[in-house]
Order: sequence, then C-alpha cells, then structure tokens
Amino acid sequence: MVPAFFHFSSQFDGAESRSSKIACQERRHPCRLLSKPVALTTLKKAGPNPALRRAHHVWLLVPFRVSVYSCYTPGMNDPNRSARTRRSFLKAASVAALCPFAAHAAPQTATPWFLTQGVILGVRDMETYDWPALAKAAGLTTLATHITPSEIAAFVKTEAGQRFLDGCKTHGIAVEHELHALGDLLPRDFFDKDPSMFRMNEQGERVREYNLCVHSKAALDVVAENAVSYAKALPSTSGRYFFWIDDAMPMCRCPECRAYSDCDQALIFENRVLGAIRQIHASATLAHLAYVNTLDPPTQVKPDPGIFLEFAPIERRYDVPFRQRDATGTPATITHGRLLDALDANLEYFGKDNAQALEYWLDVSRFSSWKRDRITDIPWNDAVFRDDLDLYASRGIRHVTTFGVWIDADYIQRWGAAPIEAYGRGLSRWSLREGAPVPIE
Repeated sequence: MVPAFFHFSSQFDGAESRSSKIACQERRHPCRLLSKPVALTTLKKAGPNPALRRAHHVWLLVPFRVSVYSCYTPGMNDPNRSARTRRSFLKAASVAALCPFAAHAAPQTATPWFLTQGVILGVRDMETYDWPALAKAAGLTTLATHITPSEIAAFVKTEAGQRFLDGCKTHGIAVEHELHALGDLLPRDFFDKDPSMFRMNEQGERVREYNLCVHSKAALDVVAENAVSYAKALPSTSGRYFFWIDDAMPMCRCPECRAYSDCDQALIFENRVLGAIRQIHASATLAHLAYVNTLDPPTQVKPDPGIFLEFAPIERRYDVPFRQRDATGTPATITHGRLLDALDANLEYFGKDNAQALEYWLDVSRFSSWKRDRITDIPWNDAVFRDDLDLYASRGIRHVTTFGVWIDADYIQRWGAAPIEAYGRGLSRWSLREGAPVPIE
C-alpha cells in the first residue's frame, strides 16, 4: 500500500484542477482547523493562477491507497467558517480509513444533475461489508435493500441490520427498499381461503403461484393492509417506495383481467399500494417498474399522482453502449433499439420527473448468471458506463441506481472494491447548468 492524499480546499474549480499540471511546494502555515500549526502542502499551478492562490489547500498524508478526497474547507472570510470544525475534518478522514479508496467528490458549489446515485444490495452484502462507509467515500447518495419485504424486515431487526441503518444515518446515505413484494403483500396461504384472489393462468385455472387477480377487491384489500405494515417496518428515508410485482412473472388471465396487459395490471396494483402508503406518509411516491413483461407502458390505466417510472433494461449488453441500437441482448431476439423505444414510450407516458434508471453495471449476480459457484469479477467498461450516463441525462433522467448484489466481503477480498469508485466519479461528473445536464471533464 502507498500513501493517499486527502485534499481540503476552500475554492475548487474541478474542470481546471483536473486539466492543469500542478507542482507541489511545501511551506509552514498555521491551520485554523487544527489546534496548533502544522506543515501544509500548497499547490501552485505552473504559471500565474490568482484563483488557485486565493484558495486554502491542505494535503494530509495517510497510509492508504492512492486516492483523492475533496472536501470544502471555508476560507478565512467565510461567515460559516465556525460551523465547519476540526470534527468535520476528522470525520471526513475517518470515512476513507474505513474504505479501500476515497473518491473524487463533486465541486460543492455545483448542483448535481443526478439526484439519486445509488446501489441496491442483498442481505449478505450488507451483513459482511461496511457499505455505508463505502458509499460515502464513493460520493453516492443512496443504498437500497433487496429482495423481498419479509427478508428485509427480518434483517433490519438484527444487529447487522441496525449497524447498516446506523451507518447510513451517520454518513448521510438515504435508505430505500427495492422489493419484489407481491408474495408477501398477498400471502400464498390465502389461496386456501379464497382462490379468486389469485391469478388465473392461460388454461383458465386459478393458481397459487405468483402475483394476484387485480380485479379481486379482497386481494387488493389484503395487499393494501400489508403494504402499510411493511412501509412502517421499512420506511424509506427518501420517501420513495418500491413494491414490485413478482419477478418477471405473468399476471392474471381471468375474463376481467384478460383485457388488460401485464403493465396495466401492474399499475392497478401500484395505484392501490400508493394510496395505502399515503395514509401514513402523505408525500410518499411509488415506482412503476418497466421490466421484462411490463417493459412497455400501460395503455388503459393512468398513473395516480406520485407514481414514477423505474426502467430496468435487464436484457441489454454491457460490452457496448446502450445507445447502440442494433446490439442484441439476452435473449438475442431483443435489441437495444427495442429497449430504447420502450424507455422513450414510458417516459412519454409517465413523464421524466422523478424517473429512475435501474441498471446492472455492478450486478455481480447477473454477470455470474445468478450462480454462486460461478461468481465472476465485474466486467467494468468505463467508456460504456459514461456513454450510458450521457444517454440517460439527455433524456432528462435525474435518478440512477444499479444493482450491486453479491458485492460482499468475500467478493471484495478476492477482487477488491470493484469499480465503485469509477461509478461514483462518473455520476458526480454531471451537473445542472441553466436547466440542462452538463458533464464536467
């Protein structure tokens, strides 16, 4: 391991600093953040740079891997200087000490384009690794749990679950829960009491497995009641909720439901769930997941206010940019063009406000074909990732997250902390300027 540098600057021009060649010059200077004078390293650009000369730069040498962590330190004339103390200085340093890197933070004066910069995790990932500290160091905003409400409700009651929640609170990381929920919202043992609550298959038989009949009032009543219970047990600190239908499974084919697509049926379910959650959280919002059998937008059912689009292109490839329309995915019968057309149609239907891209850039489980005995390293392609961000930003999407399932302690011990630093750095490049997304090179 080699020394890492923590950079604290009162003025930071990200574009200029990254593009300029700089030379280091040490000098003695009293630091008012610390209790006594210390040796500071100031930076001087080759050639005159008044803006750089006006900045207060501090470089601290610590025994970690080479990495840069940028943090705002108030200048001597800053009226809020007293609010930023030695404690905040040390807190920032402690974040990196817990992680194998500290990422480049975005300039503090910039308004980020991507409001959500998230990762979705499984229970083992949260149990075995300090993800809140990792997320903080990478500059992420949000961590979400996965996969079912009952599993996560049990996890948050454990010591590891409380440690995860406390860590997120300490580091200012929002906590959400992205969940395949219907198996818990409508428990399967209700089938013995009333089969009409459950979906009908193509053969005209009511079946216990997967989803529900959205034209069963009794079924929706049970769903609403349990949605409220799980929303209380698993509150979203962002106010955004994610109660999805069962994973890529068919909806009902009874005579009443048959006229409605799976997308329309999912939206009937989502509208009811949102109405229930808003009884306890008036400003709550709920995702409509566009994914596999719900890829296309509904045609008959309108979203209630507070329903937002979440688009998950699981069939796409990650060795070429998403914008490459002729690229074939998995299965090979689907192309990027088909997925992009569905994205645009959904944005037209639901609107771009609060729309979220749910990606798989860091999803070890997907790249391992969901087989633990075939676990593999993430095939990170930074050029593809950055091009994908440009595609989403150009469509007005300001919320981005990715599955990071199976990035647990074992994975990190074997392959390192994955390309999480690159993920956070890429997202932080984008800022809002004059109402439009702008990448900072």
